[in-house]
This record gives sequence, C-alpha cells and structure tokens, in this order.
Amino acid sequence: MDSPPDTPDVGIPPQLARRMSMAEQYEYLRTRLTRRRALVTAGALAGGGLLTGCSSSTHTPAPATSRVPGSAVVPFGRHLAFGADPKTQMRISWQVPFAVRKPYVRVGPTPGNLSRRIDAEVRALHTPGLTGVRLDLDQYYVHAALDGLRPGTTYYYGVGHEGFDPASRAHNSTLGTFRTAPATAPASFVFTAFGDQGVTPDALANDHVLLGRNPAFHLHAGDICYADVTGHGEKSDSYDPTAWDLFLKQTETVAKSVPWMVTTGNHDMEAWYSPNGYGGQSARWSLPDNGFDAQNTPGAYSFTYGNVGVVALDANDVSYEIPANLGHTDGRQTAWLDRRLAELRTSDAIDFVVVFFHHCTYSTSNHASDGGVRDAWLPLFDKHQVDLVINGHNHVYERTDALRGGRVGRQVPVGASTDPTRDGTVYVTAGGAGQSLYAFPNGVKDSFEGKVADRESVESFYWTKSQERHEDTVEWSRVRYTGYSFLSVEAQAGAPGAAPRLTVSALAQSGERIDHFEVRRG
Repeated sequence: MDSPPDTPDVGIPPQLARRMSMAEQYEYLRTRLTRRRALVTAGALAGGGLLTGCSSSTHTPAPATSRVPGSAVVPFGRHLAFGADPKTQMRISWQVPFAVRKPYVRVGPTPGNLSRRIDAEVRALHTPGLTGVRLDLDQYYVHAALDGLRPGTTYYYGVGHEGFDPASRAHNSTLGTFRTAPATAPASFVFTAFGDQGVTPDALANDHVLLGRNPAFHLHAGDICYADVTGHGEKSDSYDPTAWDLFLKQTETVAKSVPWMVTTGNHDMEAWYSPNGYGGQSARWSLPDNGFDAQNTPGAYSFTYGNVGVVALDANDVSYEIPANLGHTDGRQTAWLDRRLAELRTSDAIDFVVVFFHHCTYSTSNHASDGGVRDAWLPLFDKHQVDLVINGHNHVYERTDALRGGRVGRQVPVGASTDPTRDGTVYVTAGGAGQSLYAFPNGVKDSFEGKVADRESVESFYWTKSQERHEDTVEWSRVRYTGYSFLSVEAQAGAPGAAPRLTVSALAQSGERIDHFEVRRG
C-alpha cells in the first residue's frame, strides 16, 4: 500500500466510542485533528520537503520517575504474540501514555488468582518534531516475556506498574486471557490473516467479524497502521506517530486475546528510528526471535502451531517496486528462508507450510506483482512445495490458481481442491483489512463465490529491478473481490484413512463467504 489514503475523517467510530471515556474521546479527536493538519501541511510542502531535515532517533531508556502518579496512568493497547514456541511462550505488550516505574504482568489460572508476577520492559520511542507539522513526541511501549507456560492452557493476565495493580478491583479493566498452543496437533483449529489495516471504521468492523471466528492466532501481512502515509521508507515521507496510539486502542479488541503476528510492509519502514526504519516496529512489537537477525529484521521469523509451520518474511528486502530497503540483509534472509523451509518440510509433525509477507507475488490490482519477490523466493516456494502464500499490499482480495514455475499447474475455481505436491502453490492477496480499497484495472470484473466471472486472461504487469513496469498477460487470476475482507483458514490433522487438509475461506466484512478452496497433500 504505497498510495496515501484520503484525509482521515475526524469522527470516532461508534464501536470505538462506546469503549472510551470522555477524556479518551477528547484525546482521540485531538490526535485525529492533529493528523489531518499534518497531512494537509505535508501535501502543501510539495512532497514534504521540510521533512528531510528530520534527524534519526533510537530507543532511549524510559525515565526512572514520572511527574504523573502511577495510579493515574492507565495502560492501553494490549497485544499478544507468540514466542518462538507457542506451546510454552507468550509475549504481552501494551502502551502507557507516560513513563512508569516497575511495570509488570500478573498471570494466573483464574481472574481471582493472578499469583504469578513477571517483570516487564519499557521501550521508549522518541519522535522528533517538525516545525509547522508536528511536535516532539515520546511514546512508551511495555513488553513482558512469559516462558515456561503449560501447553493447551488458558491463562488470565493483567498489566500494571507501580501504583497500578491490575489485580485490584479499581484497576481490573486490564484483565485479559490467552491460550497456549496444544502439546500435540489438535484435530482442527482456525487462524486468520489480512494486510493493510490502518485506523478506520472498516478496520474495526473487520476485526469484529474476525474475532467471531475464534482464531488461534492472526497473521498480519504488513502495512499495519499507516502512521507513515507515504510508504516510501524515506525521511521525506509524511508521518504522524500518534496514529499508533489510535491503532493499538482499536486493535486491542482482538489482539488482547488473539496473538497478533505481524510482519513488515512498506508503510512500516519508519525512517526516523533506525537506518532500516524498523526501530519503531521493534519498540512496539515483541515477535519470535528465531529468525536470522531479530534485532535488525524483526518481521522475519517462524513458528509452528499444530500441524502448520508458519514463516514471516520482510519483503522490503527484495522489493523492486519500493527499493528503500532492497538488499538490506545482503541475501541472509533468503538463505535463512531456504534452511527454514527445508526444516519444516522434513518434519514429521508438519503437514502444511504457510508463508506470509507484504508485497504481492501475484496480483493484478494497483501495485500488481513484484518481480523482486519472484526472483528471490519463487524458486524456494517451488522447491519446498509451500502450500499457501499470503500477501497484502493491494487493497483487494485476489487469489490465484495453483502455480509452479510461474505457470498454472492446475486451475482452482471456487470450492475446488488442490495438491501442492502435484499442482503447485496457491497465492492469496488479502489486502482488504480496512484501508481505502483499490480496484482491478481495465474494467476487469470481480469474480467470487456466487458471482463468478471467469476470464481466460487479464492484462497486468510486474515490477522489474530497474523499477519499470513489465507488461504481462496472466492466466492465473482466479478469484477477485474489491470489498473489505480477510482470510479464515481451518487446519485439520486428518482422521485415519483421511489426508490432512487446509480449508481456506475468504470472508467479506459482512461475514459472507466470497471464496473457499482446499489444500490436500498426497
């Protein structure tokens, strides 16, 4: 999602307003108005010329004391993530509006028994101000690592700090729950996925429908918040860090109980915090640290849940379209991907391998396909018979046939079944999470469940290394939908005599199914 959205509406979505105090509603409106003025000013500066004077910033230690009493500082924006082992590790993160002392998490088997106390870490993030655009801003993100948990167990937790005890009746609004992954593969479970969310009423509505699927975890394919509305990964981008405060409050409705596994989009390269722009992501998120370089590339990691192995990738590293971070891992991410896919594919416990990242491998909407992704990773997806690839970037839903070597191995119409060992990999663009929608070019019509409009071919293009568009006629665009939507994937282990399968569904914001197909192996 490279195109700037329309100037945001300053109203409060009704679903969000109902959960806010009057003071919180005032702050929401204040920050939204500030963001509107920032966008208008940046546009008037002909591409943000003044922004180029912004200096870099890194994490700075949070002050040991605060002028605000701890009892008056209310945590918000809780979001969960697995550690490297979802059976025994959970990471709990949240935000506080001021610096606090001695933050911690209470954990226990019931809301009335939060006897285990785990110290937390504050990661302070300073964003320098720009004259006429924004003020200096300090934000405080808090993280706790929970290890040694019991598999397949529901835990209750509350977040707090000195002066604010979540176990007390006055402060139990921060209580939440999570469940660890089971020790052995369950008969079935559901996970969800999308990309390109932002802070909008449609994003909140999508979250509400998603929560109803009771997912074990959620995959977010990048372009998380759109605080950087330009998306070029440069200091000249228009940027408002207060958008993150609104985003985390919005997303807390689901992320406080569903592990929110994010990766990095082009709008997540925030150039004010570190050379590669990922300092902000490292401050706000605690993700599995089992990738090739968790410190410098937090959006590349892997985990397993049940019979599914999941790999997250940073596609900015290979993107030809938006080259701000092109080659920043010097090939190490691709080498790690090869090793990790081999490990997953040879594991007896893993039936399916799912890979997710931001830029599209195959799509025909605005940004089309990224040749850099194809050059770097398609050979590995084919080599290791990846079952499903999930992307964002284009704000639509689009799904391919099964592809191998860039060609259709098998057509996969709505409701069909495919076998990656024979047919190839299915690629899904699930970029309809909440940001302004795109369309399909040249009058190409939507084609989805209940309204199929098959085409033999579609005129599109892909990005080359020289940042040029290479015109292309494609035959793989099987399902297209230009509404808000998300993926819901059910993994089934398989009964005696029956093969395991992934049942992949796409649901519209209304909850109506717009696509479904099965992946079976062997």
